[in-house]
Amino acid sequence: MQWKIRNREQLLSHGDTESRRIVLDIADRTLQKLDAKERIKSIMSLDGDILRIGTKSWDLSKKKNVYLLGAGKACNHMAMAVDEILGDRLTRGIAIVKISEPTDVFNKTEVYVGGHPLPNEEGYRACRIILDIVDNSGPDDLFICVISGGSSALMSCPIDGISLEDEIKVTDVMLKSGANIYEINAIRRHISQMNGGMLAKRIEARGAELIGFGISDAVGTPPTGDIGIPYANYKSTPMGPDATTLDDARRVIRDYDVADRLPKNVVDYLMNAGPECETPKAFPNNTYYLINTLPDSCAYAKKIAEEMGVPAVILTSFLEGESRDVGTMLASVAREIQAYGNPVKAPCVLLASGEATTQILDNSTITGHGGPSQEETLSFALSAAKARGICLLSIDSEGTDGTTGVAGGITDSTSYKAALEKGIDVHAALRGHASFEALDAIGDAVFTGNTGTNLCDFNVMYVPKID
Repeated sequence: MQWKIRNREQLLSHGDTESRRIVLDIADRTLQKLDAKERIKSIMSLDGDILRIGTKSWDLSKKKNVYLLGAGKACNHMAMAVDEILGDRLTRGIAIVKISEPTDVFNKTEVYVGGHPLPNEEGYRACRIILDIVDNSGPDDLFICVISGGSSALMSCPIDGISLEDEIKVTDVMLKSGANIYEINAIRRHISQMNGGMLAKRIEARGAELIGFGISDAVGTPPTGDIGIPYANYKSTPMGPDATTLDDARRVIRDYDVADRLPKNVVDYLMNAGPECETPKAFPNNTYYLINTLPDSCAYAKKIAEEMGVPAVILTSFLEGESRDVGTMLASVAREIQAYGNPVKAPCVLLASGEATTQILDNSTITGHGGPSQEETLSFALSAAKARGICLLSIDSEGTDGTTGVAGGITDSTSYKAALEKGIDVHAALRGHASFEALDAIGDAVFTGNTGTNLCDFNVMYVPKID
């Protein structure tokens, strides 16, 4: 088996080795099951002219052109699946990814490396190409869109009057404001030519057909069932209807007091935009398939842990809040389990998914690099030193956490001591948002590369029984 966690042996070379092995085995097998390429290939096939996706089929002999459009942190694997299945039936493909991997193989799809978490010029250039393709399409054309989390930044193309630099500034300010992703997107979608359903609206205007494959990393989306059945309630991203409103965007600006930090032209537009500037709320003629949702990671991990003979409990798939507080809380739960057997008895695995955030109000306080999952595990290490053998892995499931190229971190009851022995001030690292440097120094940064999925944060904690 090809391990998804590429530095597994390094992570197992120190610390509470057995606890780490259990956590890494569960995490890796979960990532294998979530891989979008295999998920799409399990429901999509081409037999001559007939394209079958789950319970539906299309006769491609009746289509003039078939286009593949994609964006997102799991877009590599999603687009590869469609490109491979369609072969020469595909007219042209455009995929905007966060990281281009040497193992990515395409036949008729052009790959652009967009910016994430901040948009960049290459992503913008790809969007202009996509819009040109759409604007020259017609009723006999078919668009297959593959979208996962991260598309709001990667597929960045602001409306007239707002520049790419303005959108970059908006994203930077909002990511550091403490707002959750739904609130951030309420602003970004309403200044975009692509996001919040604006791409689908443009395709609809040309009379073309749209089939969409999506991965939902939204907190609160129910677990998937039969992924071959079209998903009627698909929302948001460039290819689906948008659940956010202009009023939401205005409320977020007020609630987080960011009007003075956002570009003035963006604030003026959002505060004065009329109903005609609202994002689309329904696409009844499109066909959507939802191949994974945020709760799936915990559901799969629970089954895998139990197959390994370890009792597992899903704490929540609604995890939100300040990342370092989450780390402290999880360590506190582990100590309660070991001391008193509440809410479950050790040994056990506890699972959580969601999206922790890191608030940074002043960039001058930043002394290094990091991300929410790394801050969470570094914070966990402080309290974990008081409970023998406990171990936490926290990763951004797509493979890159915050401003770094690592997925997250893994720490256990020995990690704080290891940091002290290397002269690392963990408290200072947390204050300066330099969790990567601290974790990397003690060999606890988790590296996966592109995983093929994108379901926000995924947390696996093991609590051993202490005799």
